[in-house]
Amino acid sequence: MSQRTGYVQVYTGDGKGKTTAAFGLAMRAAGRGLRVLVLQFMKADPACGEVVSAARLGIRVEQVGLDHWVRKGKVTSADLAAAAAGFGRARDLVAGGQYDVVVLDELITAVFFELVTIADACALLAGKPAHVELVATGRRAPDEIVAAADLVTEMRPVKHYFDAGVGAREGIEH
Repeated sequence: MSQRTGYVQVYTGDGKGKTTAAFGLAMRAAGRGLRVLVLQFMKADPACGEVVSAARLGIRVEQVGLDHWVRKGKVTSADLAAAAAGFGRARDLVAGGQYDVVVLDELITAVFFELVTIADACALLAGKPAHVELVATGRRAPDEIVAAADLVTEMRPVKHYFDAGVGAREGIEH
């Protein structure tokens, strides 16, 4: 598989579907025999639907977040430590080249919350092995990450039942 060219994909925007799209790509890749890893920043629920399904399909998922919401401007030392450890793990896994597809779910969100620097994120994208398809997700992708990507998809909300008071539903949103 190492003969193929891998690209950098970014799924961003305020709409629903970034993680869902990334897991769809992971499923497709695994179905074609590619080696797939999903590393989730800022998430720590091993019982969420996509993690459970991925395990059943043989897709490796690692979560490197803590079990609480991060607030902009109120980042704790524990949040920074978890993000630093997770980013180090991401850097090792991407650079190692043992995976054909690596999804860095919520990496862009970690950049927005200043848990990971833009410079470090861009260096990771630029330094990936040539055969690795690298997917980064999260709201508010900065211009530097957009410029570093080969493909950028922006999810834009047009209409959402959350606006009518419907909460996240098991099996649909989580």
